[in-house]
Amino acid sequence: MLFLSIFITALIIPLSLVAIIGITAYLIYRFALHDFLCNRNVNGTLREFNIKKTQYQIIKEYYAFKGQEISEKEISRLQKRYRQHEPDQFLSMYDSMRDKSDTEKKN
Repeated sequence: MLFLSIFITALIIPLSLVAIIGITAYLIYRFALHDFLCNRNVNGTLREFNIKKTQYQIIKEYYAFKGQEISEKEISRLQKRYRQHEPDQFLSMYDSMRDKSDTEKKN
């Protein structure tokens, strides 16, 4: 009986604590820190290319330029998705709008 109580104390309790701490740290990273780091990365890239528009403005103007009306909620959802999964989309959208507007100015 004594061996069992020592086993529980020495092995199971520390493992449980480590598992709880690990899961908590992962959840904090996944739902808070990951988005923050992605946002900082995209903003740094926009700043690096001297783009003065925000992520929200780029998406809104791009879809308006394409002739599609989307809601603010949809823009926010796209902003988060692009920021986390496709950060280069912001540069592609900005370049696409800039190239088309330059072509229209020349004509």
